[in-house]
Amino acid sequence: MRRGFWVALGLGAGATGTVLASRWAKKQARRAAPSTIAREAKGGLFDLGKLVSESIAEGKRAMDEREAELRREFDVPVRGRRGVADPPAGEAAPGGPPAA
Repeated sequence: MRRGFWVALGLGAGATGTVLASRWAKKQARRAAPSTIAREAKGGLFDLGKLVSESIAEGKRAMDEREAELRREFDVPVRGRRGVADPPAGEAAPGGPPAA
């Protein structure tokens, strides 16, 4: 009787282990499939591009804030479209059309 119990217990444990190992192996094979790897790489590149874009935007915002702070501190006029300080009212910009 004892021997039969242990044989049955061993067979049950072996069968359970085999089923669990088979499920784990199939799951790993699906995860390593070329289509899955390509999908994950594509998602990773998209996330990286988004992160870089957000970082650049944040850098530009910080740069603009610091520039405004320095301009207020040193009383420098705000730059125009061409990167040249806007001329006082009534004066023409250098190289630009005459003031009206």
